[in-house]
Amino acid sequence: MTKFNELTISDAQKKIIKGEISCRELVLDCLAKIKQTDEKVKAFVTLNSEKALSLADEEDKRLAFLKDTKQIGNLFRDYPLLGIPVAVKDNFSTKGLLTTASAKVLENYKPVFDASVVKKINDAGGIILGKTNMDAWAHGSSTESSDFFTTRNPWNLERLAGGSSGGSAAAVAADLTIAAIGSETAGSIRQPACWCGVVGMKPTYGRVSRYGVIAMASSTDSPGPITKSVSDAALMLGVIAGKDEADATSSPTSVPDYLTCLGEENKIKGIKIGVAKQYFLKGIDSEVEKNAYQAIKILEKAGAQIKEISLLDPKYAVAVYTVIQRSEVSSNLGRYDGIRFGHDRSYFKDEAKRRIMFGTYSLSAGYYDQYYKKAQKVRTLIGQDFEKAFKEVDLIIGPTSPCPALGIGATKEASMFGEMQDILLEASSVAGLPAISLPSGFSSEGLPTGIQIIGPSFSEEQIFKTAFIYEKIARWHERKPKL
Repeated sequence: MTKFNELTISDAQKKIIKGEISCRELVLDCLAKIKQTDEKVKAFVTLNSEKALSLADEEDKRLAFLKDTKQIGNLFRDYPLLGIPVAVKDNFSTKGLLTTASAKVLENYKPVFDASVVKKINDAGGIILGKTNMDAWAHGSSTESSDFFTTRNPWNLERLAGGSSGGSAAAVAADLTIAAIGSETAGSIRQPACWCGVVGMKPTYGRVSRYGVIAMASSTDSPGPITKSVSDAALMLGVIAGKDEADATSSPTSVPDYLTCLGEENKIKGIKIGVAKQYFLKGIDSEVEKNAYQAIKILEKAGAQIKEISLLDPKYAVAVYTVIQRSEVSSNLGRYDGIRFGHDRSYFKDEAKRRIMFGTYSLSAGYYDQYYKKAQKVRTLIGQDFEKAFKEVDLIIGPTSPCPALGIGATKEASMFGEMQDILLEASSVAGLPAISLPSGFSSEGLPTGIQIIGPSFSEEQIFKTAFIYEKIARWHERKPKL
């Protein structure tokens, strides 16, 4: 018998509409699973239990006034996340609820406002279940650099969950929540989603407002959903996307109904999908490579045209991202120099200090042209390289991560761990492109592997459609870790 916390958003909605479950029962099952399991997984930094149950009761009262399933179904059109428990990465401001970015500097900070993404979730009827662990300030790809504790991978508790949205990905994989929100600067949604065997959608830069997100690299930060299925990711993105007057970098491009494109199987016939040989790196894990090629074959059999293409070597994006990200970090973390947010800068840990020093050096007089300005020029070339590729193909497919989840402690003495684990993700991030990661199978050790599908700016519809067809055939998302 399926427990309510194991449901997808769409399945939970169907059961609520039919009166088979209440919103309170949905929240209670998630909280029960957290109590049972999170001591091992360590996905949550802060729980919002009392408020979540109170909100669930309010939603149940609203539902009780409706006479039939048709009226309840209509209500879900206006409130697409009604009663759905959602976990939120701890770098999103939540009014009156601790928001720490998993950093000691902010360990007592409670914002007086909600991030725009959080407000949209609330307005859609969603219930914030709690805040999830992350690499402190989002500096990393393991969640080992959290100032509080390391999040474990639900598929193997001796393995890393990835990062920086590791807590959100682990919470979804372990069924501690129905869905979650993460943020990506260069891989921080896709890589943990890959390692935890769930779906992670990194939208086009500007598709989702950054207002209220504790900034890391302002020119690439992109909030997005981490979910149990492609359709859930499409629904979640539809809720949180759109122009925001509080964020000048958010796009005015209209937001389509991403769900309407799903299931149109005939529409994939003839779509051109590029495979870049540069993304099958020398030394890539053989099982990751094998599963990626099998995924490509599945899409080809479904009617897609597969074409080999050439892209710039991903190593150039690593260099560009490292300089730009550190430079923007050194600026963004400057606001935490005093005690306004809790503690002074003496509470910064080693990774934050390294990035501040690197970035300050890159921006300093005499070195700005040599490092930061040159990195921005190469960034432009990376964007142009993708533009050229998308004249030949509609989408690009490849592995998400060069290997399955690594063991706890893998980041020690590895100062460039994040950059190397995100090597296949950084080019699309610095170019601001949308991309999704979804499960492509498992290794011989039972660890998830992933594929990513990248598209041109604002091509989320096409990405979702293609990912949904693959997911429907492969069905890897139906496998669950045994905790």
